[in-house]
Amino acid sequence: MPALRTTRYSDPASFVLGLATLRRSGVTPRGLLFVALDPSGAIHVAVPEDVDEVTRIKVGDKLALAWPIEGRYYHFDSVHRLRDGYLFNGDRRLPHPGDSVEVAALISDFVKSAGARNVFFGCTQHQPGSWLVRDRKSVALHEAGFVEVVPVRNALIARRIMDHRLWLLDAAGDRLDDWQPIWESPLGNVQMLERRVINDRLVLTCEKGLCEVDLSKLPEVTERGRVLMATGFAVVGRVEDNAFAVTQGKSEPWGIDSPRPAVLIGAAGGTLASLGLALQEAARKRSDGPGAP
Repeated sequence: MPALRTTRYSDPASFVLGLATLRRSGVTPRGLLFVALDPSGAIHVAVPEDVDEVTRIKVGDKLALAWPIEGRYYHFDSVHRLRDGYLFNGDRRLPHPGDSVEVAALISDFVKSAGARNVFFGCTQHQPGSWLVRDRKSVALHEAGFVEVVPVRNALIARRIMDHRLWLLDAAGDRLDDWQPIWESPLGNVQMLERRVINDRLVLTCEKGLCEVDLSKLPEVTERGRVLMATGFAVVGRVEDNAFAVTQGKSEPWGIDSPRPAVLIGAAGGTLASLGLALQEAARKRSDGPGAP
């Protein structure tokens, strides 16, 4: 894992200058490993100490990193450019310092300047929040329970807290009551969504296990596979056809509490069945470890 260098920017104006400096030094959105606000509104950014590492970092690698500074910080999870605005996910306390929407806009501009559509950050512990920003108006989607929102073509999908369904907001929707349920989990409440869709596939972590769905024919959703388990493991991302980024926390009806930095777990062919076997083996080793009965 790369060594991290963190920089503090006192306000959005200094953050603009900081992003410009990072861009000139060779840092792309891929190299933004963490972005967080502190209670005073200062912006803290972690990037690789060695800029040459930027080109080798994948989303799954980011999710396995640990935030290096102790203290109270409100973290961004992801920022997505949309055709008519932007979307960001993160700690639902992000608005407390007052500048989260502006900071997300600056990150979105940085992503756009690099020709990218989104940026993902490391896995941190917080209550999930999601914000949709259009025409400079911000809507806190989590106030209606919609969190971990993921763009899919011209639509958005999300889970809803304390709910067993997957939800869709199409391109024409702009109100909280425009969200529609499109799929029901056979394994209880949906506790976490994988942070991005790859090849129209998405893994949902549920109370009783994992489900992978196919989103190629939205609003129709097809289940590709499932793994039964109830251990607090959750999929946050993947390295395509190679490994899954898996976090672990306490399984609660509303979600995964206190998730840890993810671990990359190899899965032959990138299949959910292979991941299930690897997780079952990990759970067995944990139960057989020191202190096990």
